[in-house]
Amino acid sequence: MSSFTRRTGTVAVTLAAGSALVLTGTAAASPTAAGTASPAPAVASAPLVEGLYQSAYSERNDALWVTSAVGRPPVTQSALLRVDPRTLEIEQTIVPPVTDGATGAVEAVYGIDVDDEHNTVWTTNTRDNSVSVYSQRTGEHLATLPGVDHAREIVVDERHNTVWASAFGSGTLVAFDSRTFEEKDRVTVEGAGPTGLAVDERSGTVYAADLSGDRIIEVGPDDEAPRFIPTGDGPISIDLSENGRTAYTADQTGGTLSVVDLRSGTVERTVPTGEGALSVEVEPRTDRVVVVNRTAATVSVVDARRGRVVDTIATGANPNHVETVRGTAFVVDKSGAGAAPDQLYRIRVGR
Repeated sequence: MSSFTRRTGTVAVTLAAGSALVLTGTAAASPTAAGTASPAPAVASAPLVEGLYQSAYSERNDALWVTSAVGRPPVTQSALLRVDPRTLEIEQTIVPPVTDGATGAVEAVYGIDVDDEHNTVWTTNTRDNSVSVYSQRTGEHLATLPGVDHAREIVVDERHNTVWASAFGSGTLVAFDSRTFEEKDRVTVEGAGPTGLAVDERSGTVYAADLSGDRIIEVGPDDEAPRFIPTGDGPISIDLSENGRTAYTADQTGGTLSVVDLRSGTVERTVPTGEGALSVEVEPRTDRVVVVNRTAATVSVVDARRGRVVDTIATGANPNHVETVRGTAFVVDKSGAGAAPDQLYRIRVGR
């Protein structure tokens, strides 16, 4: 049995002071249940900058926000990019604040989500054990929030004015108030390694993929203790069905997608997708689930109802993250091609 602690309250907040689009063709078509080939999704790509990490779409501003960071500490090259989702062109480049004048190190950005209710962007600063908040309107760095050990991913619950971050280094989920930026909750599970996050905004329940425990950590607003739900081998990313009854995990070690019934707490099916499954996102319009397979350098489109891969799209080396928007998947890669820019892919998932 895992032991845990939960602490509510506030901590100090550090406030901040006053490419061309290429049509890359289509994916290989996959046979349907009847044996005929289904139309392959259209794919476009564009180079952005080196070191792409994750992306998040703002419906309020019709903008795709993308994080990038290059190298190990001291990290001196990092940016928060605002990208036009239609042209894939960079509209704005925001450089994080300098944290060490001697080395030129910056507060490098990695995980990301947007809060359209308050018009902000939240990022994880993994190397600095913190998260940051930026204005979507001006790009201003608004705050740095410390105490998130190896901050990996972040998710916004607009309905409950809450932002959750996963602290992989301490087995902790940390919640902040999206209006005041103050810490409001902290749940630590001994021995856990929380990575990907998803939130059910109807209930305010947050779900974390526990890479160290091959399970999902479920934390409700009034729960006295977390609930643990088994999933696949090496879960690193998680998303929820539109009705909140099913969780999907990308299982890095197994190279699979796990489909988990949250009511019964059981794995309904396991779908092989590709080596190094790293990121998963549901596309509710088409009932598809999109999985990025980093080692295989592919993107798998899975029919959630039938539990099978219907399309496989090749990308550049090391695809890292997927974000779905109205039938379209945006995928960033970390091609590792020296100083060459990494690629952003736009893949039409809907029919």
